[in-house]
Amino acid sequence: MYPELLAHIKKFVSLTAAEEKLLCENLEPKKLKKKEFLLEAGKHCHGNYFVINGCLRLYFINSKLNEQILQFGIENWWIADQDSIASGRPANCYIQAIEASELLFLSEKTRAILCEQIPHLESYFRIMMQKAYVAAQRRIGFIFNQTEEERYRSFTSQFPGFVQRVPQYMLASYLGFTPQFLSRLRAKKS
Repeated sequence: MYPELLAHIKKFVSLTAAEEKLLCENLEPKKLKKKEFLLEAGKHCHGNYFVINGCLRLYFINSKLNEQILQFGIENWWIADQDSIASGRPANCYIQAIEASELLFLSEKTRAILCEQIPHLESYFRIMMQKAYVAAQRRIGFIFNQTEEERYRSFTSQFPGFVQRVPQYMLASYLGFTPQFLSRLRAKKS
C-alpha cells in the first residue's frame, strides 16, 4: 500500500479498501537520483507520476535555447507531459529530478481501465486536472498582470518552503525572468 497517495486521494474522494488495493497493485514505484531524467524530449510520456517525496521540474528548451520551466512537482503532486499522453506524440518537454525523488507511476492505459472499474478514481483525476488547469490559468494571469517583483513576492509568500528547495535560476525561469533580475531583487530585499 502507498499511504501518501491514498491519503491524498481521500481528501477528494472515497475509495473502498478493495479499490485502494486494486489501485496500489497497478502502481509502479520509481526512484530518481538528483538530476536524473524521468522524461526527455522526443520520447513518449506513457502516464502520470505521483511524487511521494522529492522535487522535479517539467521544462522545455525555447527558441533562444533557454530552459523554460512550466511546472514543478513536489510531494503529493502529479507530474507528466499531458500533451504527449493525450496526443500520443513524442514529448516536447523534459522532466528532471531536482532532488532525489520517489514516485509512483500509473500508465495512462492502466489509469483508463481503473477509472472504468473505480468510478471515484475518475472523479479524483478530473479534480486533479481541474486544479492543475486553474493553477496554470492563475500563473498566466500573474505573468500578464503583475510585475516581476510582484510575481516574486507573491510566489515567495505563498510557497516559502518551496523557494528554499529550488535553485535560483530555476525559480527565475518559472516566474518568467532572468536569474540576474532575481539576484538584483534579492539583493535589494536584504
